[in-house]
Amino acid sequence: MKIAIVCYPTFGGSGVVATELGIALAKRGHEVHFITYRQPVRLDLLMERVFFHEVNVPDYPLFHYQPYELALSSKLVNIIKAYHIDLLHVHYAIPHAYAGYMAKKMLQQEGMNIPMVTTLHGTDITLVGNHPFYKPAVTFSINKSDYVTSVSKSLKEDTLRLFTIKRDINVIPNFIEQGNIKEGFTDCQRDLMAQPHERIITHISNMRAVKCIPDVIKVFAKIQEEIPAKLIMVGEGPEREPGENLCDELGIGKKVVWLGNSNEIDKILCFSDLFLLPSRAESFGLAALEAMAHGVPVVSSNAGGLSEVNVNGISGYLSDIGDVDTMATNALSILTEDSTLQRFKEQARAEAKKFDIDYIVPMYEEIYEKALGKSQKKARA
Repeated sequence: MKIAIVCYPTFGGSGVVATELGIALAKRGHEVHFITYRQPVRLDLLMERVFFHEVNVPDYPLFHYQPYELALSSKLVNIIKAYHIDLLHVHYAIPHAYAGYMAKKMLQQEGMNIPMVTTLHGTDITLVGNHPFYKPAVTFSINKSDYVTSVSKSLKEDTLRLFTIKRDINVIPNFIEQGNIKEGFTDCQRDLMAQPHERIITHISNMRAVKCIPDVIKVFAKIQEEIPAKLIMVGEGPEREPGENLCDELGIGKKVVWLGNSNEIDKILCFSDLFLLPSRAESFGLAALEAMAHGVPVVSSNAGGLSEVNVNGISGYLSDIGDVDTMATNALSILTEDSTLQRFKEQARAEAKKFDIDYIVPMYEEIYEKALGKSQKKARA
């Protein structure tokens, strides 16, 4: 099957999932074409059956905002025709589903009927997509997709609540490639981050307000009052500087390490003892799943799809949004005793295996087959 994948090429969850899915599909024998404005961060082009096509937007002084949707839809038409693409899979409703629909209509004028699968990831529905400016276009694009998938039951429920949707929404969760997870590093270098007797707590995000960075810091402040600990903060975003200031105000600045964006997440998680994710909204919680796959228990909020990933009392604990006291208590119950920590580490890894890519990719392939069958039936009609 020849599949065109449209996604954002950034560190965000939707781009990472789309890229890893495409790579997995290529390994399973499909030909995959990524179409976006920059090479996706996790894409290695030295792979069989993987291609990248850059969308360039000419800079015309006439436009106050350059028309990316127009450039993308035109690029899609050209790539689909040139490479005889069978199916289009767009990740994130805005603007990809809208551009995909326009490409479909242009191709139909030439007698080509390309099925489109749209995957909803989170803020494309709950935040940006629900804005009055965009809501009609998002609703239209979803309803005009041949098949729609959502990364969690929670996001499906939000979509049906916020939009008037006429399509069925298939829940296909995010995934992890367990085979790529290293359970130990010979050069883990834990001693660069903390002393042997100190626990290492980690948070990884884009550090937007929705990630509740102040709550991460407050929970850690309570933890380090009881046991020796260090906090590793990974990522960049608008909440980083206020977070650093809060650490200084609480007198814990020397116990917090800010690493910025990093390509060494595996190494960071290999020496982590606990992952904090007190977000006030999470469509799925891919960062939590990645931590669990490395054997790192998770203390999180119960926002959105997190309860579908982090099993309370097994892989970690769930608490109400903003309840930093309970989060700290739960964290200490995991961290204080070595035997308890080891048990939670093993349980976290076991839960993560349920989301292994080998279980999830066939779900997408089944959707693709249905979409192609539906498209071929239309062509014969």
